[in-house]
Amino acid sequence: MAKEKSIYVCSECGGTSAKWLGKCPSCGAWNTLIEQAAGGANAPANNRFGTQFASLAGASELAVLSEIEASDVARTPTGLDELDRVLGGGVVAGGVTLIGGDPGIGKSTLLLQAVDALQRAGQNALYVTGEESGAQVALRSKRLGLDHSQVQVLAEIQLEKIIATLDATRPAIAVIDSIQTVYSDQLTSAPGSVAQVRECAAHLTRFAKTSGTAVVLVGHVTKEGALAGPRVLEHMVDTVLYFEGDTHSSFRLVRAIKNRFGAVNEIGVFAMTERGLKGVANPSAIFLSQHTEPVPGSVVLVTLEGTRPMLVEIQALVDDGGPSPRRLSVGLDRDRLAMLLAVLHRHAGVACMDQDVFVNAVGGVRISEPAADLAVMLAITSSLRGKPLPKGFIAFGEVGLAGEVRPAPRGQERLREAAKLGYSIAVVPRANAPRKGSKDIEGLTIHAVDRIEEAMDVVRELE
Repeated sequence: MAKEKSIYVCSECGGTSAKWLGKCPSCGAWNTLIEQAAGGANAPANNRFGTQFASLAGASELAVLSEIEASDVARTPTGLDELDRVLGGGVVAGGVTLIGGDPGIGKSTLLLQAVDALQRAGQNALYVTGEESGAQVALRSKRLGLDHSQVQVLAEIQLEKIIATLDATRPAIAVIDSIQTVYSDQLTSAPGSVAQVRECAAHLTRFAKTSGTAVVLVGHVTKEGALAGPRVLEHMVDTVLYFEGDTHSSFRLVRAIKNRFGAVNEIGVFAMTERGLKGVANPSAIFLSQHTEPVPGSVVLVTLEGTRPMLVEIQALVDDGGPSPRRLSVGLDRDRLAMLLAVLHRHAGVACMDQDVFVNAVGGVRISEPAADLAVMLAITSSLRGKPLPKGFIAFGEVGLAGEVRPAPRGQERLREAAKLGYSIAVVPRANAPRKGSKDIEGLTIHAVDRIEEAMDVVRELE
């Protein structure tokens, strides 16, 4: 097969050049020319993507939306409950999933366990490794206790050979580990370059859609934690998963950033053991410290991760800071912490201007939702006064700049989760309290507040 010609396309204006130049000849922008396959001798360069993806959707007639039959997508469970939760119920035929994470976090381990479980359930599975040899994959399989695994393994990085193997075997699921190591003969750039990653991902996506094979792409991440390669990679695929967690901790989080077949921001919690990753049925236990007695500066927050309510401990430490006090938060937004301290001073009369304020979300979890505001402010106040909150205390709610406490989404589910785990006292926004005439949540005393001052008064009465 003759190597196809490549061209260089400007990412700013779309202009083309036969060779790489530092400056685009069309718009004058610097360092914007990116190598792309020409798509044939007579094919116009600007139409390459149109011809490449022309067959993905197939030919269809014009139809009215209300007349189109909506049917649920069939899913195949992977056998790992936490992974199925993140995927929305299981693997979808023809779906393309991109999973990224830091080196050594457990991506290959998790996917090897998943394809082995699918193989044992009768699904033909193929594991394509570009970073390891077949012997290394077999060694990992033995270490994970996957005895007599029938998963097919291919150690290859050339795209054309990979697609030829996929076309010949037609597996139900194929894992490409990793997309940064795969290269196409159509391009002269090195594996891992923007052009190679985009081109290889596009061809694998096209194969998945036309053949019905579920394809899982493993992606590297940059120093900033984002997926390496072009952002268009995330737009090509159906599902984007991020592997989170500290390599020094035994717990891992898999978070869905994009999912065309399920809920986004859904998380799965795993524990790294000698036999691989095991799902954690009750993740709230990870993020709660086991204090024998209540301690100052500790408040339990009921946060929402996707569709799952979880209990997370928020810890605050307020100490003398001198002329240049520090504001530091781990797992929470630092700018939001500064805003909450200003609201605390203005509307509740609690001043921390000359104090160091440190806030931490226990367990390494990252909390981005504003429903953590009330718990953070109560933890800061508790640490400043040196008085612990009562045992079995939880709080959640967003706090505005005017001092009002706003409701959090799905408040009743949060309260039921707290009651199920034995918590007995809750300070929540009034809109999240059970309505009159509705069934009370057994074992939970709920204090509904409208403003941050009311929340402070309630806490003082409870001490």
